Amino acid sequence: MINFLKIIFSVLFVFMCYKVISTSLENNLFEQWDFLGSIPWMRATLWDFYANIFIIMLWMFYKEKSIILKISIAILFVCLGSIATLAYVLVHLFKLKDGEGVKELLLRRV
Repeated sequence: MINFLKIIFSVLFVFMCYKVISTSLENNLFEQWDFLGSIPWMRATLWDFYANIFIIMLWMFYKEKSIILKISIAILFVCLGSIATLAYVLVHLFKLKDGEGVKELLLRRV
């Protein structure tokens, strides 16, 4: 199961990096912000994104002990979204020892 998760999360990480970089090269978000902000579904999507980030941050705050690390990772989550989230989970997946599983991934504090 852990190897499967490593593959899935790695593929998603590469895809999201590609998608964000290619989209950034095509369009400047800051130039289109006024237009995008006027679209109700865009505003709803942003609220949805930050609600999800809040939930993921609560989990990360539980797992991490260092306040500096917690703050740094929270900033990365907010600024980089799923790229930072995927990277965070991948780091913890690759830190698992043989025989450890999803329970240790989700519940073990580091």
